[in-house]
Amino acid sequence: MLNSKKTALFNVHEKYGGKIIDFSGWQLPVQYESITLEHEATRNKAGLFDVSHMGEVEVTGIDAFKFVQNLVTNDISALEDNQVLYTFMCYETGGVVDDLLVYRFDEEHFFLVINAGNIDKDFEWMNKNSEKYNIDILNISDKISQLAIQGPNAQTILQKLTDIDLGEINFFYFKRNVNIAGVSCLVSRTGYTGEDGFEIYLENTKVEYVWEKLMEVGKKLGLKPVGLGARDTLRFEVALPLYGNELSKDISPLEAGFEFFVKLEKDDFIGKEALVKQYTDGLKRKIVGFEMIDKGIPRHGYEVWAHGKQIGFVTTGYASPTVKKNIGFAIVPVEYSKLGTIIEIKVRKKFLNAQVVSKRFYTKSYKKQQPYRV
Repeated sequence: MLNSKKTALFNVHEKYGGKIIDFSGWQLPVQYESITLEHEATRNKAGLFDVSHMGEVEVTGIDAFKFVQNLVTNDISALEDNQVLYTFMCYETGGVVDDLLVYRFDEEHFFLVINAGNIDKDFEWMNKNSEKYNIDILNISDKISQLAIQGPNAQTILQKLTDIDLGEINFFYFKRNVNIAGVSCLVSRTGYTGEDGFEIYLENTKVEYVWEKLMEVGKKLGLKPVGLGARDTLRFEVALPLYGNELSKDISPLEAGFEFFVKLEKDDFIGKEALVKQYTDGLKRKIVGFEMIDKGIPRHGYEVWAHGKQIGFVTTGYASPTVKKNIGFAIVPVEYSKLGTIIEIKVRKKFLNAQVVSKRFYTKSYKKQQPYRV
């Protein structure tokens, strides 16, 4: 980890006992107490995440709308000012450059939130495809920290540190210049856990102070710091994708099951021709959910077999802390994607039976508009 980057909260992670690992070139905590405890705290009370490793890019100029509309698969014409949209950037082949969030400040100002491991690649891709547009593209990733507070008590905790009514921020909307414990922040209501919650964007120099204030006021409401381990199990249970697992240059958004965010009726966008062909010809493979029948825990990269041959591989697999089952996602030919289909997962040298099931392993008990449909 000698060449790994550190977020502005690195000392805080050590103070709270974080077990540090390398993740996409960053030194980040995989856990503090335990993945299961942190997962359950977020599901039942609240969890606080350092996601400052994520990338942020600003697009400004008179052609900002046209550029972003051509860059991504979703239709940003549906956005109001101060609204957020989930989408993909694709290669001409239909494979995924990255999945991202688009924040619209106004028609000439957009804020793109991208994955940590893809920052340099994404920025290069944006610049490569910007030549015919009158815009400025600025990578501000190193100047901004990001916190996420998620869980049933998230709003109650954050409300203690601000005068604005957080109830006025609807799902997938945001407010700028929000005073959090005396610090000006951008606050959005999105999340990557399946729970209600907020993202807080602020200056690097202020993030340690805000983290500590949140932990202070959240202590009685069960707030815990959460590492990357539980972040992954939480997103997995509600069928949210991870780039490099369910999405990649070799796995399209359609194969991953996210056709809702690919607007093929748009005039044009990068990758449209390939995705239209894939849709018209019919998918040859897709991501499915599965549940282990035999005893064993599936892991990313494990082979999937049927009828004596390998048919695919596991993209994500865990012993689920919430549903208490060994479950996973796998990419397989469409003929093996029907619910109830029996497949085999090669766990070390053993072939263990599993059954194809719905990808949404966990659903919140309250109804909220969902940004991801699978």
